[in-house]
Amino acid sequence: MSDVEFLKSKGIKITKARLVIYDMLKQADSSITADYIYEKCKELGIDINLSTVYRNLEALELKDIIDKFDLGEGRNSFAIKKNKHKHTLECNLCHKEIEVPCPMQQIEEMVRNQTGFVLTEHKLVLKGVCEECKINDGKCKKMTE
Repeated sequence: MSDVEFLKSKGIKITKARLVIYDMLKQADSSITADYIYEKCKELGIDINLSTVYRNLEALELKDIIDKFDLGEGRNSFAIKKNKHKHTLECNLCHKEIEVPCPMQQIEEMVRNQTGFVLTEHKLVLKGVCEECKINDGKCKKMTE
């Protein structure tokens, strides 16, 4: 599927600026900032203002095409969404399991931006007590089943 077809399938209006921004995000090895996109466009002779870059990034984020990463101090970076895996939370008391999205992509981006270090894998163990056990002093319906 071409970029144009993909963006149209997501309900994105096709503009030259949007295609350029999407292509830069696709080609990037890691997340990139709006300022980087803006400067790269200037280098390539593409007439675009920074506010247009931000509007297009916002549109792509709203359509769930890209992820936005908070780098701190009001700075953000952006990357094409990856196929995300999930992690399982298990209640220590009743052993009920709940799937949650993996929070590591945000951490990976922070590590890469602050240290240049690229994570190749991670292991995440999450333990706790489910809401029902917490409310009912450690006794939820799952335990009585």
